[in-house]
Amino acid sequence: MKQFILLVILLFNADLIYAQKLFPSEYVFRSSIVDSTDSLSSNTNTMRSNVVTEVILQGEKLVWLGTGLGISIIRDSLSIETIQDTMELANGSFTNRIPIGGISAMATGDQGGPYEKFMFAAVAGSENDIPIGKGIVFTTDATDSTINWIYYDQPIDDALSDTIPFGDIGFIAVLPVTVPQANVTYDMDLSEEFAWTASWAGGLRRFKFSDQVWERVPLPMDNQYELTTCKDTSYIRVGGKYILKDYYLNPRDPLDGGNHNHKAFSVLSYSDTIWVGTANGINRGILGSGNCIDWKHYSYPMDNLSGNFVVGLEIQRLNGKRIIWAATVNADDPTEQRGLSYTIDDGLSWNTALLGERIYNIASFDSLVFAASANGLWKTEDGINWALYNPAHQAIPVPNTAIYDLDEVLADEVYSIAFDNRSYYGDRSIWIGTGDGAAHSYDLDGLNWKVFRAEYDIDEDYAYPNPFSPYTHNVLNNNGYVRFHTNEWSGTFVIDIDIYNFAMEKVFATSFDKRNSSSGTLKWDGRDQQGTYVHNGVYFVKLTYPDNQNSKPSPHWVKLIVVK
Repeated sequence: MKQFILLVILLFNADLIYAQKLFPSEYVFRSSIVDSTDSLSSNTNTMRSNVVTEVILQGEKLVWLGTGLGISIIRDSLSIETIQDTMELANGSFTNRIPIGGISAMATGDQGGPYEKFMFAAVAGSENDIPIGKGIVFTTDATDSTINWIYYDQPIDDALSDTIPFGDIGFIAVLPVTVPQANVTYDMDLSEEFAWTASWAGGLRRFKFSDQVWERVPLPMDNQYELTTCKDTSYIRVGGKYILKDYYLNPRDPLDGGNHNHKAFSVLSYSDTIWVGTANGINRGILGSGNCIDWKHYSYPMDNLSGNFVVGLEIQRLNGKRIIWAATVNADDPTEQRGLSYTIDDGLSWNTALLGERIYNIASFDSLVFAASANGLWKTEDGINWALYNPAHQAIPVPNTAIYDLDEVLADEVYSIAFDNRSYYGDRSIWIGTGDGAAHSYDLDGLNWKVFRAEYDIDEDYAYPNPFSPYTHNVLNNNGYVRFHTNEWSGTFVIDIDIYNFAMEKVFATSFDKRNSSSGTLKWDGRDQQGTYVHNGVYFVKLTYPDNQNSKPSPHWVKLIVVK
């Protein structure tokens, strides 16, 4: 048994290194280690991580944020709470906590549907730099003030089960996946009977609501353009079982007899149809009687996808038609490209858009399509002409004053996008998740945003991240930034910033004026007054502002380490 587990880890390791390139570079699954972009506070009335990879809308006003350190919930457009986590959970247990780790996938039922109060969330971590699935939590009362979860270990297989039942007809031959290593759930979706999960090593699986059992689902092998599991003639009697002919479910590398198409990244379901994105294209399945599935398999270059790694899926409903959008990434073939691939005829033909862009997530509403990418948020109304949003910038007027409540997202990459047509948020608004927090815009042009970010210590002055690298931290338009937090009087107009090296020589000075709506946030790009990056070392930052309404501006010192 132990030898088999070790073998599985070694076999997946080569593929795993390549797969990790698909996901946000800042998104590191953590079990107990946080970095300087995350809050060290255990307070549940705040976000604990600024890395937001999932934005899920539910009910009349709930907004769920899947972050690098758990789940946060916005209940009233302003305040945030974070669900408590724990390391002490047993498979099948009822709990009001979730596992410690990053949120790798979330899904809820459709508004007005039978599962509108359901919520599934997958948690992940890492061991020795190998991603590991840390389980799935499920609740039927996600809209209640108190949420009760059922926890399930990361779905795996019995090591001795080399055949498994599927549908009501027969069995399929499989390579058991017996460990959570490299078995991270990257996407989820809910249909009428099932919750569907897409995992790298675990492949496509489904959870039946009626009996709450996880089931492994076969996908076409790499060389199959279709796979039929709903006909008796597809099976052959072997011993006392009817086995699917000429088929082996095996997510190893093809050089080891496996199939890239059995490594799943994304899933989308509606009615009797399911779409699955894998490491070898897109699969369209039609559910038959007994919940068997007949599949069509589309891949590059034959079907005109831009690339074979399919990491996101979205359905657009427009004028009685449906358009399937896919975030497609270049895989093995050097002629593949990053971008979007889409079909208007259920897979008979495919088109591409935004070629060269690394797309993480897609959302749509009527004629609008949004794409969250490494370069920011894109929008189109015709699928052909795309516009790139400016980075999220907050400038909310403070009533009865001359100042603004200022903030900005210091990140190019947008990881997640959600279109919000609920009346509580103004019928037509958008939410985004980034590596520097979440943001909400009440207008579709993104002219003004409300930024949500992890709290640190609201009563202290500090710099973050610290240590700071202008090459890797908070990179926006090719410039990296360190952010400063102050505890100034709320009516302060101006904060002066002076930065000194270890010899107490001034290297940079500026002023931050809260009366100027374009000021953004209190930050520094690591350059001196001449625009040259400062040397590595210790720097002292003097922030000058009044402590209260009756005091004069006074200096407040922060120590900062610059490491390029």
